[in-house]
Amino acid sequence: MTTNPTLERIGVTPSPLALLLLGQGTDPGSERGVDCPGALPAAADPELAQRAAAAKAALGDKVFILGHHYQRDDVIAFADVTGDSFKLAQQAAARPEAEHIVFCGVHFMAESADILTGAHQQVVLPDLAAGCSMADMASAEQVEQAWDDLLDAGLAQTTVPITYMNSSAAIKAFTGRHDGTVCTSSNARRALEWAFGPERRAERVLFLPDQHLGRNTAVGELGMTEDDCVVYDPRRPNGGLTAARLRDAKMILWKGHCSVHGRFSRECVDEVRARIPGVTVLVHPECKREVVTAADLVGSTEYIIKVVDAAPAGSAFAIGTELNLV
Repeated sequence: MTTNPTLERIGVTPSPLALLLLGQGTDPGSERGVDCPGALPAAADPELAQRAAAAKAALGDKVFILGHHYQRDDVIAFADVTGDSFKLAQQAAARPEAEHIVFCGVHFMAESADILTGAHQQVVLPDLAAGCSMADMASAEQVEQAWDDLLDAGLAQTTVPITYMNSSAAIKAFTGRHDGTVCTSSNARRALEWAFGPERRAERVLFLPDQHLGRNTAVGELGMTEDDCVVYDPRRPNGGLTAARLRDAKMILWKGHCSVHGRFSRECVDEVRARIPGVTVLVHPECKREVVTAADLVGSTEYIIKVVDAAPAGSAFAIGTELNLV
């Protein structure tokens, strides 16, 4: 257990299950891909902040800066608007006078903004190496191979692909070519209802790239069973599934997950309830099923913010999502 001077000063005992900070240890019990090696990022250079402020002032309305909820406060300080990835892309599209859209987020977010904005607008991603581990767990080539597997099994015609917003533009285009759709964590249920409803009459859905959002929506909101869901592993032949398993499934879940939300476990929920009586556990649907079923409330980033904003003073929350949002 790491020590925290701030918590100690106010008399709060830190949890022995606290999330590991970047570069300060690993948890072998968590999902593959959640390690964060390397040193903590340095504090923002005051001179750099001054240069950024001067540049923004000089550009005026020609620049519009988007700050994702997960960014650090010293980045958010420059944002004209904050939000989740889809909300920010919509905000960019609503500012046609801004020639330069600076998206303080990750690669797929900037791609989404570029899709929605005009040809005269330039979308800038300050760090081209800024990626999303979940989005990186599904490449366009892998998804095409999965579709070929469904074609070979004679199942593609009765399967609807749905991709989460946290995916590349190439995968979003794939779902469009095959009469599927793109969803957010807020409307995943509506997307599945559309796919299985009278308009599409799907026998099954290929859900990309987050297995947990797909499972939590299908089982938790639509009343499916765990047996209705199978996990397609792109690193194995035919996804590690027989043709019969693919045929009988209602949800073909891509083997992908969020490296942050994958850190939370049922043990984390039990521990915080024991430590803070009366706490409300509020988690994102990218968390594992065991976490979602143990929580009091589940919802998107915007939902989490609204719930906390509306809560009376003195309310206690344990929030299962990215640290900077909390």
